[in-house]
Amino acid sequence: MRALLIVNPRATSTTPLRRDVITRALASELDLEVVQTRYRGHAAQFAGQAAESGFDLVLTLGGDGTVNEAVNGLLHAIPPAGVAGAPGAAGAPGTPGGGGADTRPALAALPGGSANVFIRALGIPPDPIDATGRVLAALIEGRSRHIGVGLAQDRYFTFNAGLGFDAEVVRAMEGLRADGQTATAGLYLWTAIRHFYGVTNRRQPALTMERDGLPEIGHLFFAFISNAAPWTYLGRRPVNPSPEAGFDTGLDVFAVRTLSTLPTLNTLRQMLGVGEHRIPASRSIVSLHDQKTVAFRAARPIAFQVDGEYVGEREHVTFQSVPDVLRVIA
Repeated sequence: MRALLIVNPRATSTTPLRRDVITRALASELDLEVVQTRYRGHAAQFAGQAAESGFDLVLTLGGDGTVNEAVNGLLHAIPPAGVAGAPGAAGAPGTPGGGGADTRPALAALPGGSANVFIRALGIPPDPIDATGRVLAALIEGRSRHIGVGLAQDRYFTFNAGLGFDAEVVRAMEGLRADGQTATAGLYLWTAIRHFYGVTNRRQPALTMERDGLPEIGHLFFAFISNAAPWTYLGRRPVNPSPEAGFDTGLDVFAVRTLSTLPTLNTLRQMLGVGEHRIPASRSIVSLHDQKTVAFRAARPIAFQVDGEYVGEREHVTFQSVPDVLRVIA
C-alpha cells in the first residue's frame, strides 16, 4: 500500500524519538513516504498532491489542525459529487466530475496535538504509539469506515465549527501559542474566562439562524455546529453541547440567546456533566439535530473557527452536511 505520512514537527504531544518509532513501524508495513509541514496550509498541499498522485493512504501525525488541512486537501483534489456549492463540485463550470469516498486516499489520523478531538471521536487511542498499532492492525485486517464531514462555505470540517465566543477564544489562543505558550486545558479555560468578562460583546447578539422554509431564529450570541461529539475536551473531560452529533448523521446546532452569567454557568455545567444522550436545555438555548443545511447571518463581522482553527471574521456562513465522503482507518 502506497502511503504518505504528513508530520507536523511542531505538534505539542510528540517528540522526535517517538516520531521516529512511529515512522519505522509504519514503514515496516507500508510503502511509506514521509513529509513535514513548514507553514499553515502545507498539509493540505501534501494531501492534495497525494490524492492526485494515486496514493492509497494519507496519514497525519499532528493535531486537529493538521487533520483538517489534510481533509481539505483530499476533498479539494477529488471533490465530492452532488454537493451544491462545494469547491470544485461536479457540475460547476470548468470542474471535473466528483467522486465518493473510495475514489480518494483513505485517511488515518495519529494523535500529536493537545486536544485531538477528531481522533478521540473515532475511538482511536490518545497515545500516538498505541494509535499507530491500532491503525496498523486495522490495515492488516482490512477494517475501515466511511464518515461524513461538514462544509462551511469553502472549508470542510471534521468535528465542529463555531461563530462568536468560542472562535474569539481560539483566535486568542493562537496568539498566545505564537508567543511561545503551550496550549493546555488550563490556559484555554483562563483565556475563555478573560474573554467572557472582558472582551466578547455580551449585550448585543449579532447572529440570526436561517433554514429553508422555516422562520428565522434571531438574537443569538454564538453558535456551535457539530459533526461529532464531544465538541471538545478540557483535559480528559468532554465538553458536550450536542451529544447526539455523529459522523453518520447530519449537523447538530447549539446556539445561545444570552450571555448573562448565571444562565451561562448553568449551560456550561450541563455541557460538562450531562449524560451521554442528554442535551443541555433551557429557554436560552437553541438545539437542533441532524440538519442537512443551516445558515447564519451576522449583524457585524464575527469570529469564525473550523476544527479549532481560527479562519477570520464572517458576516454570513452556510453550513452543509456532506455524508459518507471520507474513508478512515480507525
